[in-house]
Amino acid sequence: MKSYLKHILLFVLGLLMSVSGFAQYSVGNVQMDETELYAMTKQMGQFMRRFNYEEDQFGYKLNPKDPNYRSNKMRRQSLPILFDQVKFGNQTELQRYFIEDVTKDDSSYMSFLGGRWYSEVSATFTYKGKEVPVMLILAVEKEGLGSKWVLTNVYFSEFNKLFPKGEMAEKEKYFLHPMSHELDFMNIYKAFQNPEVIEYYASKEFQPDYLTLFFYEIKKGNLVFKRVDSLKFHVFQIKDWYFEVSWFNRAGNNAGWLMSNIIYMPEKEKVNLIKFYQP
Repeated sequence: MKSYLKHILLFVLGLLMSVSGFAQYSVGNVQMDETELYAMTKQMGQFMRRFNYEEDQFGYKLNPKDPNYRSNKMRRQSLPILFDQVKFGNQTELQRYFIEDVTKDDSSYMSFLGGRWYSEVSATFTYKGKEVPVMLILAVEKEGLGSKWVLTNVYFSEFNKLFPKGEMAEKEKYFLHPMSHELDFMNIYKAFQNPEVIEYYASKEFQPDYLTLFFYEIKKGNLVFKRVDSLKFHVFQIKDWYFEVSWFNRAGNNAGWLMSNIIYMPEKEKVNLIKFYQP
């Protein structure tokens, strides 16, 4: 809830700035002047526009007919500002390689409806009367002429306990003989003697569906939503790269939604990682 109020506050401050002169503003417990507030990347959509250089670092949106619109030259100058400079400082070798790679002639741009980017929402629920952390994964899905955010996965420690990763040697102890059908499956009772490992009797392709378990617990009233604690984004859209975007609430011209982590990742290596976000 605090996160939503923070963004509403930023929007209101932006309106006030349009009719005021130079002034000091407070975002959370951080004091900012007008220049810093303009420089802050206040929304994820704004981060995308600045990443593509459809908007400059001062919040000015470029017309698609503007010669600087999506200009690689301008992107090379502005992309460093979109990194958390506390972590990356005056550009690491990896950061320079990333900027060089995405500003080639076949430039890579971000798209809101381009898929392969996810929101990680850390939230607090009550589970059977006790407060517990739950990680929600959401993605943008097209809906008619528009779009919407949808839940694609969830991570909750209680679900992991239900499906622990067993050793192959242990799993091999639990099976139904291939001739079981000739005995009218009278031996199927074995599968229910040890409920904690019943999934070992499933197909080797079986994967637990945590989202279905989540919905079930919500419907039963065992899990009750309390609040959103934090938010960050995971981006796989850019060819051969993965990066995270996190919120930094601080004074200065390097604040708001910024790249907090970046990894060179060939496309074939992304496949398994994306399954974590969208099985």
